[in-house]
Amino acid sequence: MLDSKWYERRKYALTMASLPKAQYRRALEPGCSIGVLTEQLAVRCEHVVSTDVVQSALDSARARVQDSAAVEFALWSLTDDWSALPDAKEPFDLIVVSEVGYYLDAADLASAMNRVVDHLEIGGTLVAAHWRHDVDDYPISGDRVHEIIAATPGLALLSRYLDEDVRIEVFVASDGPAVSVASTDGLDVR
Repeated sequence: MLDSKWYERRKYALTMASLPKAQYRRALEPGCSIGVLTEQLAVRCEHVVSTDVVQSALDSARARVQDSAAVEFALWSLTDDWSALPDAKEPFDLIVVSEVGYYLDAADLASAMNRVVDHLEIGGTLVAAHWRHDVDDYPISGDRVHEIIAATPGLALLSRYLDEDVRIEVFVASDGPAVSVASTDGLDVR
């Protein structure tokens, strides 16, 4: 279902198109599910650490990207100890929080985002994508997830896509404002 519905395929395409860099060195994808986005990240990243809290989801994701040596899997959640991740001391230059933030309550998500900033190198990218409709089983809404991420110290908003169904935002690990993709690429933006 995650790769058969146009909504899902479109969301993944928008997420990938929103990434401000063509290539990344090391990405983290918490909540990878069956690996649909993982497969796409593997094309743009030298190394991807994809995690989930359900072993059968990890097994499906592993089967989906079996031809890619770039992906490593771990049974792990955003609320778990980061030292349990492969190469835990190595920072990430991309962290993808897609459709997982609303499984945490507001306090746990805020704490997790502080740890995300601690493990995201300066100038690194955090992309967040979440469903905007109410779901009874989610402790918080997708919009609330993005409000909490936006309030996290050390992150600067670079871009946003918003429609009735999905919110996708890209943040940069920075103490100042984010620099546009065109400026970063050396284009004159005056």
